[in-house]
Amino acid sequence: MTDRTESIESMRQLAVVWRAMVLDRDEHADVRDLPGIAVRWADCRFAFWNCITLTEVDADAALVEQRLSQAADIMRAKKQPGFLWLFEDLLGDEARAQVRTAAEKAGLEYAFPGTGMAGDLLPVPEPSHPDLTFARVTTDEQLRAYADLNSRAYGFPLEDGRDGLLGSTLWKERVHAYLGMRDGVPVTCAGTVEAEGRLFVVLVATAPEWERRGYGEAVTRKALYEGARTTGLTRATLHATAAGAPVYPRIGFRPNSPMHFYGLKD
Repeated sequence: MTDRTESIESMRQLAVVWRAMVLDRDEHADVRDLPGIAVRWADCRFAFWNCITLTEVDADAALVEQRLSQAADIMRAKKQPGFLWLFEDLLGDEARAQVRTAAEKAGLEYAFPGTGMAGDLLPVPEPSHPDLTFARVTTDEQLRAYADLNSRAYGFPLEDGRDGLLGSTLWKERVHAYLGMRDGVPVTCAGTVEAEGRLFVVLVATAPEWERRGYGEAVTRKALYEGARTTGLTRATLHATAAGAPVYPRIGFRPNSPMHFYGLKD
């Protein structure tokens, strides 16, 4: 694949996976594909389920400015905050050079970076870690632990993560979601879900006090191993935060699309 093709793949994976996640959270959620804009907005407390992204390829500066203004207007109409996920490699050269200024003009502020990654890396060997045992998420108690790990890792109140995940059937049945347990206590988690012929890695998190011990890598390998074993898929994709970006190339992922997250200005 070319770099642009992988960036399109990365954007498309977000749109497909988040459609399922958001509608799982609320069957009446705002899920729309507008000209140049994909809306995936559950309007819940878990900010990652409130998402907008731009979908046009090689849009010029004027069109990107228009789309950013439209996206900001949609975000302002919501009760709960969320993010615009911007795949900057999809923009035209001039638009990419001016996007921060255009975002500020629209009333958006830069939040944090991310990176789209992919790889034809499956199957992976069955993983192990001397400190961990793995448990698939199948109960409400395990799903609460998964939500709490994400809230703690990303700095959200516990109730925010719980509002995004508790009560989900999708996460207990279709997502290959795993907890990494240390002495019976959940300390890390990762999930994979099938999306258009790929296995997408979603919501990887480790408790802050247990970081830098290889736990996130181990549980991600477990979710990939089990997902590939069930689906037979060979390609995997993900969107990494800055904290997680160094981990995934060790598994076989290659960075392919810089991402940037924007929120509304206060």
